Amino acid sequence: MVDGPELLTVGQLARRAGLTAKALRHYDRVGLLRPEVVDPGTGYRYYSAGQIAQARLVRLLRSVDIPLEQVRLCLADPDDESVTARVLAGHRLRLRARLDRVRGDLHRIDHLLQDGVARAMTDSAAQPAATAPDDGGRRLAVDLFNGVWRLLEKEDRTVEEDDRMLHMAHASRHHWGEVGQPVNLSRGEWQCSRVYSVLGRGEPAIHHAARSLAICREHGIGDWDLAFAYEALARAHAVAGDAVQARVWTEQALAAAEDIAEDDDRELVLTDLESVPHQPRFW
Repeated sequence: MVDGPELLTVGQLARRAGLTAKALRHYDRVGLLRPEVVDPGTGYRYYSAGQIAQARLVRLLRSVDIPLEQVRLCLADPDDESVTARVLAGHRLRLRARLDRVRGDLHRIDHLLQDGVARAMTDSAAQPAATAPDDGGRRLAVDLFNGVWRLLEKEDRTVEEDDRMLHMAHASRHHWGEVGQPVNLSRGEWQCSRVYSVLGRGEPAIHHAARSLAICREHGIGDWDLAFAYEALARAHAVAGDAVQARVWTEQALAAAEDIAEDDDRELVLTDLESVPHQPRFW
């Protein structure tokens, strides 16, 4: 038995920190959270009372899937909250990019289902002269729409790429206006709003989100398109600094999400709502 002031066993630290003994042993093996003392005779691990706060920090960071190497940075100077804040902010950007990738994939799949895989695989340069007049416009609208998603997915966009993303979103919406259906117009407005929100520009984000919702209402578009129109308004108002309106539109999105037919689509809306800036989860 090892003697020492306020030494805790693995089980005791696990209970105090809200972790499992198995997790603590794993963190020891990978060098993330070493015990204060290891009994040379039995191999039992003992931790100091001062390591309780460290273990709790590990639990909190891992609960939101912060990578181990990033957790290690936070533990290196646990008293400097700015380090943890930077790690969390960087992880939030990665999660938002991941969410944008999923949302973009859904839209790309919609286009594949609507246009057909064979058509999407055909090189545009090889299209016959007899192509329908609006075919090129639709292809361009799709390509621009998907291009915006690829830029949204980037975690390290340049200023020039931000500009390109914004112009592409407007160009895509313009072409949808020429060749698309009302649902395409609503999604185009939604994408413009999302781009402005990502760029921190609240007023135009609100404008385009409101247009997305108006098109849904005018043409009886429901399901996840309607829920996402509400989500866009919630996000845009949050970016504009209006927490009250952000919550109002979030509640509308939650209500609309209940009517979404597919569980996966509903889950995507709910996950997207959790990324609305400056709004704690209340549902």
